[in-house]
Amino acid sequence: MELPESLRLALESELDGIAAQRLAVVAQALSERYRAQRGGGTPLATDAEQALAYAVARMPATYAAVHAALRESLAAMEISRPVKLLDAGAGTGAACWAADGLLDLHGVTCLEREPAMRALGERLMKAASPALRSARWRPYDLCQGLESQRGDVVIAAYVLNEIAQECRAAVALSLWEATAGLLLLVEPGTTVGFENLRALRDVLTDAGAYIIAPCPQTDRPSCLNRPPDWCHFSCRVARSRMHRLLKRGDAPYEDEKYAYLAFVREKPPHMPLKNQRARVLRHPQIRSGFVELSLCTDTGIRQVTFSKRDGDAYKRARKARVGDVLEIE
Repeated sequence: MELPESLRLALESELDGIAAQRLAVVAQALSERYRAQRGGGTPLATDAEQALAYAVARMPATYAAVHAALRESLAAMEISRPVKLLDAGAGTGAACWAADGLLDLHGVTCLEREPAMRALGERLMKAASPALRSARWRPYDLCQGLESQRGDVVIAAYVLNEIAQECRAAVALSLWEATAGLLLLVEPGTTVGFENLRALRDVLTDAGAYIIAPCPQTDRPSCLNRPPDWCHFSCRVARSRMHRLLKRGDAPYEDEKYAYLAFVREKPPHMPLKNQRARVLRHPQIRSGFVELSLCTDTGIRQVTFSKRDGDAYKRARKARVGDVLEIE
């Protein structure tokens, strides 16, 4: 996946006159600070140089992860009218760009605490669609609540992991209160990121939310309760020359691992199927003449084996990737 052309060009324009080596040093320092201070609520990118380094290093992966998670969520529901988008903890706006490619937006509000991030996000959106060009950027600390903020679709991407643990449940509930239709939470695809989402899943379902993706079981607690199982996905992101420099890698792409949960206000209608819907949890174990899959189904975790005698089902299982949806008997 690649960034939209208009966003890529806007980022390149911001890089004019910026020394690549200097920005790489800033990006490395930012990454180290994030690893050391995440979860404490401490500001990370606080000046223009840091905001730009963050945007170049992280916007492609954030855009791709949100785009993939939102696409999967929308496939399980119907949104035919224009919608208002609320991006909570917007950073430099990657989630908004992803949503703009999938939804008919007629109002966008970006909540971001750091002035440098807001300023850069606003400049980048000057090259975007009319909906993004007219986006309202507002200073907000999510731990203080959302007050009158509302959205048909509310997205919080790579935000909750940076909030102090004692505040996360309250923030999640305030995000839910602000949601008229769909709430999408996206976090790093790590055991910690998944565990944070799993805990918030229970908080939100207790508050009346219905999960619509990625879990097939919409009305029961998550069945992944202990390591080494955790639900995560991966998307491949194209790298620019500057992106490779900042990430200190030579490959023209990177694989972004992410976890997500999507909630709606009304229980999804039961869709009778001949077979169960199941989501692939791990890479297929391909053996001689058969394939083993670890699947999350609407009845729990199942280990399923497909042999050549299963025909098309066997072929689909061989090609399956983590996160894919399959139908099984």
